[in-house]
Parts: sequence; C-alpha cells; structure tokens
Amino acid sequence: MAVTPVGNPYVESSDLVANYPGASEALAERIDIVGVNPFANAAARDAAIPSPVQGQMCSLNDDNKGYRYDGSAWVLFSGAGPANFTNTATGTYTTGGISYKYITFTGSGDLIVDQAGYVAMLIAGAGGGGGSARSIEAGKSAGGGGGGQASFLESFYVPVGTLAIVIGAGGAGSTTLAVNGSNGSYSTALNFTYAGGGGGGSNLNPAPATENSGSKGASGGGGAGAESGTAGLGGAVIDPLTGFAGGTGQIGGTRRGGGGGGMTAVGATGTASGNGGAGLSSVITGASIGYAGGAGGGSVGGTAGAGTSGAGDGGVSVSGSNATANRGAGGGGAGGNTDKNGGNGSSGVVIVRVVV
Repeated sequence: MAVTPVGNPYVESSDLVANYPGASEALAERIDIVGVNPFANAAARDAAIPSPVQGQMCSLNDDNKGYRYDGSAWVLFSGAGPANFTNTATGTYTTGGISYKYITFTGSGDLIVDQAGYVAMLIAGAGGGGGSARSIEAGKSAGGGGGGQASFLESFYVPVGTLAIVIGAGGAGSTTLAVNGSNGSYSTALNFTYAGGGGGGSNLNPAPATENSGSKGASGGGGAGAESGTAGLGGAVIDPLTGFAGGTGQIGGTRRGGGGGGMTAVGATGTASGNGGAGLSSVITGASIGYAGGAGGGSVGGTAGAGTSGAGDGGVSVSGSNATANRGAGGGGAGGNTDKNGGNGSSGVVIVRVVV
C-alpha cells in the first residue's frame, strides 16, 4: 500500500489481497476526517464523532448547514443566517419587508454576539482637524481637515463571542501658528482597522513665505491659502483605497484654503470653491447619512469652502466650524486677518446591523 503526498493511502497492484481490507479501512477513516459527512442532527454527530479533530467537517440535516471543528467547537462554515447581538439596540426599522436592528458605537466598547452569522457593518476612522489662520500682516486662510477612511460591509460573518470595538478620536483643530490641524485616529472593529483623516494646513509666517500644506491621512487635509508666495498643497492619502487627496490653497484673491479630501472625492482647490470632498453615504440605520466627508477651506472674504458628509465649513474671517459628531468627518479651516482656529474633526463610528 502506498500513500499520496498528503498522506491518503491507496492500493497498488503489487499489494497482497490480504492487505486490501486494511487499505480500505484506512481510506474510509481518512474520508471520515476530510469529507463532509451528513448527520441527522448535532446529537447524532456527537455520538458518532466523540473525539473530533481540528479541520474535520460535517453537515446537519435538521438545519441544512455545514460545520467545521476549530479545535474546540463545531462552528458554522456555510449556510449561516443572520447573526444576533445581545447589546441594547440603538434603533430598529423595517424596509422591503425585512426588519433590522442596529447598534451604533460612538465610543469604544464590546459587541456581544450570541448567535454566529452575518451582519452588515459600517466603519469610519476619525476626521482630521482644520487648520488655523494666524497672520501679523495680510490675511490668511487655512485648509479643511480630511475625512477618515470608511466603508460599508454588506455581509460579513461574525462568530459567537465578545468582539472589541475601538472608536478613533477626531483630530483637534489647530490653535497655533504654522501648526496643522491634528490627524484623526484609527477605528478598529472585527479585525478591520480604518485610518483617520489628515489635518488641514495652517499658515506659516507672513507673505511671501511658503504656506503649510495639508497633512497626509486616510484622506488628505486641504492646503492653506496666501496673499502671495506659494500656497500649501493638498495632503496626500495613505493608500489609494483609503480616500482622496486634499485641495491646494489659493494665492491672492480671497486666499481661500483648499478643501479636505473625502472618502469618495478629492477636496476642491481654493481657486475653485474650497469645498470638501464627498464622503460615503449609507442607509445602514434606515436613513441615508454621509460619513467621512472633507471639510471646507477658510477664506478672508467672499465665500469659504463648504464641508460635506458631516464635515465642518470653512470660516470667512472666523474660525472653522466643527464636524458633526461621530461621522468621521473633517473640521473646517479658519480664515481672517486676526487669529482664528480650525474646527475639530469628528470621531469615528462603527454601526452593526442584523436581520431580526
């Protein structure tokens, strides 16, 4: 009797007839381990397989689902239905004849799953803070903060257990000359880690000095504007999949700062509108809400850039506005002849939805 490279025995023509029963038994025992053997129910399975080995599989006829032994328990690997969590639901709704419940994590905590299965999930890293406008000569303006990384997972399998959720803190708006807004922090859920947005660019010393560029992040912060010299560039992205770059600031005119990048679009340049890049829209809570948007750049006159998807607006000779809480969006850039601060980016969020 010979064996394959992975250890499965087979009969050779040279084997003695007396060896055939032993070979056949070995083959059958091997199939017991690697095959998907059917049983009427879990009790019948446990009686037939009192000592399962890791990797062994089976199917149960009473629920028409497949199971794999992970070394300590039989777990579903196919045919899984909706998961269930025992946390108090944030809300419920029904659409298309299907009822849902969801939980929104606005701070770090645990998702308690008592039934393995599939969930829908939205994750967003935190937004970056807006840049500040500080000048002892001509008026300046700052860039908007970038949105955090975000995505919607429509069908993701989760096991039974206590699953840690970490919510990233929003980046603080700048309050200091030549210091950009702070980057947003990471959010983590179910082995996914989502980056925070870049801070908006702030001003350096008076014109014609080079202005601050936006910070690199999940989406980049917008660059600062200036009366003359070189405007700040929009911040780059950590990775092409995490978001979009911020917009470059404007030279002259209203010296508008660039908009922060959003999850689905670049931030506009200050020469254009200075608006923030669009974020990600989701109906996971039953209503369409935008997340991870870029903030507007500030201006010393005219109109400032507008924030999108929960992000703050830029200030016209005032401080930038704060992003809406728990949207993973950037804080608005400041503008003005006197000291003005950047708006704060908003913290990230994790939303988990199940069918009920």
